[in-house]
Amino acid sequence: MSTSLRLPFSREPTGRIQLIGKTGVGKSHVAQAIGHRACIAGHNVLYTSAHDMLTQLRAARADDSLDRRMLRLVTPDLLIIDDLGLRPLRHDEPIDLYEVIRQRYERGSTIITSNRAIEEWPPLFGDPLMASAAMDRLLHHCQLLELDGNSYRNPPRRPRATPAPPADDEA
Repeated sequence: MSTSLRLPFSREPTGRIQLIGKTGVGKSHVAQAIGHRACIAGHNVLYTSAHDMLTQLRAARADDSLDRRMLRLVTPDLLIIDDLGLRPLRHDEPIDLYEVIRQRYERGSTIITSNRAIEEWPPLFGDPLMASAAMDRLLHHCQLLELDGNSYRNPPRRPRATPAPPADDEA
């Protein structure tokens, strides 16, 4: 059986891909490869970690450049947000994340990677209504890919081959 991945920028310019899985299974690598393919196809791509994106938005809120910073996140054909949910969202971060999701909805493709299952995302927003609105937008036109397996960075150790005991030559 073969499954094919619809690239979010190919037929549906507003598609979403959620890459979910344990640490080290290749979520970021797959997201970057899709981003690279989008660049080759002539699309504008922005890759950022969730932490960096939210830190930049917090700083932009402080220096009154939030609209400009938000525009930078909303305008690319493809936005890749890596490691959502790796750490708890604090202060205005849930609102900022919601705004990125809301403003990109039906305007551009988004890929999000996370170690958390989709069911664990709503509590990140801290508000059930905001979480419901965000998840509704994220999961519409969404391809959910759950990557499973061992970490590529720390594969399980293979047991060492033990030498066979010497054969008894009693003849």
